[in-house]
Amino acid sequence: MPGTTSRTRGTTTAEHELAALQREHGGPLLALLLRLCDGDRQRAEDLLQETLLRAWQHPEALHADGFASVRPWLSTVARRLAIDAIRARRARPAEVADGVPEDARITADPAERAAAALDVRAAVKTLTPQHRDVLVLVYFRGASVAEAARALGVPPGTVKSRAHYALRALRRELPGYAADQR
Repeated sequence: MPGTTSRTRGTTTAEHELAALQREHGGPLLALLLRLCDGDRQRAEDLLQETLLRAWQHPEALHADGFASVRPWLSTVARRLAIDAIRARRARPAEVADGVPEDARITADPAERAAAALDVRAAVKTLTPQHRDVLVLVYFRGASVAEAARALGVPPGTVKSRAHYALRALRRELPGYAADQR
């Protein structure tokens, strides 16, 4: 087929045979590929073109004497191409969109985190010892209000109050860090 050179109005015999294959078998092959591609029409059409290209590249399969129809051969080629495409997609990492999803957490790079930690340490040092002790226990060590109250020997309400005023003082010291926590 690829080597056939008889021309009729600028098209080769091979092109006529390929167009005839498309007309006769294109619909059923596309239906098969749509099922194999879970309804993805673009992928199914791409695989149909690849199937017809393989037919064009292997004219011996199209003209074999043992076949009553070429459709089983084309269906086998189409099914194998679809299976190969599925395997290739599973082997690749998932594609990532250009934009950042709205629910994605944006984390600073290590240098920015280190700089922020230094800023927070400096701001915590400006607090009174009572406020600093509450913050260290509740926010940095993860103690509950009741646990912090027992450790400091003060009522739970005092722990809550000191934590509130300590955070407010930190917001004043770190204006750029606490804009979204008000």
